[in-house]
Amino acid sequence: MLDEQYKKTEEHMKKTLELLVHELAGIRTGKASPAILDTIKVNYYGQHVPVKQVANIAVPDARMITIQPWDRSLITEIEKAIQASELGLNPQNDGGTIRLPIPTLTEERRKDLVKVVKRIGEDSKVAVRNVRRDTNERIKKLEKEHDISEDEMRSKQDAIQKLTDAYVKKVDEAVAAKEKEILEL
Repeated sequence: MLDEQYKKTEEHMKKTLELLVHELAGIRTGKASPAILDTIKVNYYGQHVPVKQVANIAVPDARMITIQPWDRSLITEIEKAIQASELGLNPQNDGGTIRLPIPTLTEERRKDLVKVVKRIGEDSKVAVRNVRRDTNERIKKLEKEHDISEDEMRSKQDAIQKLTDAYVKKVDEAVAAKEKEILEL
């Protein structure tokens, strides 16, 4: 029973870390990456779908992303969605393809992006700690119901704390790597 709790806790923490890595990939760093478009959704027949589901996205060079919609009627919709996003990019529409030139980041914009990265990292650490709290509450409940001894409870809580510390460290490492990537370009 306790091992199952531990495994579920680790799964939740792992998913939190994966979500963080996915979110960090979507932050623009000054070089072209299709991942920055992951959060952009367009209205396609009444449904809001990600751009990557309605178009080919390519990176011909380090400073350019091209988007070629399968349905040409979506070009203006995609263009509007990119302009409305917080990416700060100006799409260039040639009628069949949208070109997204990736400008170099100013020092001020870099600092703003680092703040965003730190906020996302802090949110992830809070999520990891919430998973720990929920698991500890379930373990305490088992002890109150006399399903486990107090020693088993303390032992498992210590193991959960070590797991939490490890995942908080991984979050910090991911945030530090993204900060470095942003500041070094």
